[in-house]
Amino acid sequence: MNLFRRRASSVFFISLLAGLVLVASCAWENRSGRPSEPAVAREKPVERLLFQSEDYAVLKLRGDENAESLAREFLGDPEKAWVIEEANRGTLFERDQMIVIPLKEENRGGLTPEGYQIVPVLCYHHFAERCDSSLCTPASVFEQHMKVLKEEGYSVISTAALGEFLAFRRAIPKKAVVIHLDDGYRSTYDIAYPILKKHGFVATLFVYTDFIGASRNALTWDLLRAVKQDGFEVGSHTMSHADLTHKRAGESERDYLARVKRELQVSKQILDEKLNQNTLSIAFPYGAFDKTLLKLCEEAGYRLGFSVQAGGNPFFSDALTLRRDQILRKDMESFALKLKTVQPLPLK
Repeated sequence: MNLFRRRASSVFFISLLAGLVLVASCAWENRSGRPSEPAVAREKPVERLLFQSEDYAVLKLRGDENAESLAREFLGDPEKAWVIEEANRGTLFERDQMIVIPLKEENRGGLTPEGYQIVPVLCYHHFAERCDSSLCTPASVFEQHMKVLKEEGYSVISTAALGEFLAFRRAIPKKAVVIHLDDGYRSTYDIAYPILKKHGFVATLFVYTDFIGASRNALTWDLLRAVKQDGFEVGSHTMSHADLTHKRAGESERDYLARVKRELQVSKQILDEKLNQNTLSIAFPYGAFDKTLLKLCEEAGYRLGFSVQAGGNPFFSDALTLRRDQILRKDMESFALKLKTVQPLPLK
């Protein structure tokens, strides 16, 4: 019996030794030509997507993502980054951080039991280091305004996004505002543009085409193309910046209507051709409009029209008579009053 055990042990030892030699031989020879696997077993990769339903996804970040890239990946549109940012306020987008991604767009009209969302449109004209008119905004004041928007969590959206909200086609950030820069002054590019870029904001420039390139104080077509490349928009402010609700002295009804049509149609044609776009928005000179002008705007192909009547815009606003707050006073208190984004209306 002992002899049998000794012989069995010898056979087991020899078999084990042969197996180790064979494994070592295969590892040394590496006939496949591929690099040898490390001796230490590899760690099992951590799952990035921790949970997903029709409504939400829970993700563990790798460290190379941001709200824009995640919005592109999960929502199909980097401009919806705000959806992810609002769902994860105060969360740092860093490695191993868990975040929530809402997958369904909700509340397109901004309705809540407390009231409904309104969108302020802030309207500026020209800028300077020192100003001598109400339509001029000092560079330092404009910087303060943009800083307040950033620090207080406001989201600056495009005029196109506002149009989608008004058509009840998309939700927008809860504290959304729009910025407009009227007329086409060179100071828009020299002063306002770099400040807006610094804070990650965009704006819409409403220009009257007769002014572009007309003097050193005016923007050029090349500068307009440059700002468009950074996501800024350009809308019509007509050709000559005339009040289109009044006839000229001695002008017949027929001549008046022909002039108005030309102001609307030709300014749009010039912008479309020069900037390779389909111009859909117009800011009425002096904010003036009437039923005749609105009808002609619609016939010319405009879908959004802006006055200078103060106040914000809910989703049920008339898209051709939208409100804007002109920035005329220089104090921060009056500016803060223009940032109202909710109209209280208890619905409980």
